[in-house]
Amino acid sequence: MIRFGKKLGAWGAVLPLLGYCAIALGLPIWALLWEGLHATDPVTQQTSVSLSNLTASWHGIYLTGLLDSLRLSLLSAVISAILGLVAAYAIAQSRGRILKQAILTASGVLANFGGIPLAFCFIATIGTGGVFQSWIQHVWPSFQLGTFSGIEVVYPYFLLPLMVLTTLPALDGLRTQWKEASANLGGSAWQYWRHVGGPLLLPSALGGFVLCFGSAFAAYATAQALTSGSVPLVTMQINAVLSGNVIANQNNLGMALAVNTIVICGLMMAVYLPLRKRSAKWLES
Repeated sequence: MIRFGKKLGAWGAVLPLLGYCAIALGLPIWALLWEGLHATDPVTQQTSVSLSNLTASWHGIYLTGLLDSLRLSLLSAVISAILGLVAAYAIAQSRGRILKQAILTASGVLANFGGIPLAFCFIATIGTGGVFQSWIQHVWPSFQLGTFSGIEVVYPYFLLPLMVLTTLPALDGLRTQWKEASANLGGSAWQYWRHVGGPLLLPSALGGFVLCFGSAFAAYATAQALTSGSVPLVTMQINAVLSGNVIANQNNLGMALAVNTIVICGLMMAVYLPLRKRSAKWLES
């Protein structure tokens, strides 16, 4: 009984969270799978199990939308990972504690600043024409805010702070003694980062990259507000199908597209969590 009570006490702390996840996440995912794996006959109106919706979501314009979303997510994540890692390193090396806390607070706010507000800020600042856009087009002739290239510029504004928040604890965990020990043994700065700092920082950096990739892939409101749905991203295709803007009565196809999105985001989290766990091991030691 005592052992059972101890086990119940350990699980009792997480049971409310597990129940919430089962209701708020498990039931919607089950509903998406159920609807995505069923098709309604347009003549008889009978519903049956079918893979036709999933098959359709992997062909034609829907495959184009999926590939464009993956390409946008990859480009945005690479830009955000590189710039965010540099920014996080500069913050970690800063000696001003108040400045560091202010930057961390701002990063926490900006990491959640996507969506309509971010799109409105860019539309109000750059617009569809004007001086700012002409300056950008001198360097990037094909740039237009309402196109794929415009989304590439906007997404890092909320992904870069996310990368900073993800990698800064790992950079703070790098001990000064390790660098001094490397220098005392005759190692150069490159050798320190190659054999000590880099391997320790790599899991956290890769985890931040994966998290940025998943966030960019799942984002919807910013791209929708900037392009009005003219760029074929999978999240906007889901909205178009479910609202009947493409073909009426194709909700099951929209659910199949959503299942693809959930699978990709799930794979991203499956990669991110082990990397995060590995980086936390030496941070706690």
